[in-house]
Amino acid sequence: MKILSGLLNLTNQFTVKSAFAASSSGHGGGFEGTLISFAPLIAIVVIFYLLVILPQQKRTKDHKKMIGTLKVGDEVLTNGGMFGVITGIADQVFTLEIAKDVKIKITKNTIATKTSKQ
Repeated sequence: MKILSGLLNLTNQFTVKSAFAASSSGHGGGFEGTLISFAPLIAIVVIFYLLVILPQQKRTKDHKKMIGTLKVGDEVLTNGGMFGVITGIADQVFTLEIAKDVKIKITKNTIATKTSKQ
């Protein structure tokens, strides 16, 4: 019985000493450990922002600028693939002539690009 009690006491001392030694190593504890564990996630968010969000914002800004500079007589290409000449401009609608005496109304956002007259 005395031997068993001595073994349990020795086991408890070893476990407590090991726990203190593991926590004092400096890795994985406190703010540094938290920051290091989140570093890959932060890097992924930054890369995603630089490669996806910024270019999309630039394209949107350029498209709005191009839509704002369109005037009557400009030839445009719609997102649906139709070419036409702008014959009228309203608040959010363009009137396009796609063939002789064939006019359609489309929203401004459906204009893909301004094309050169051929």
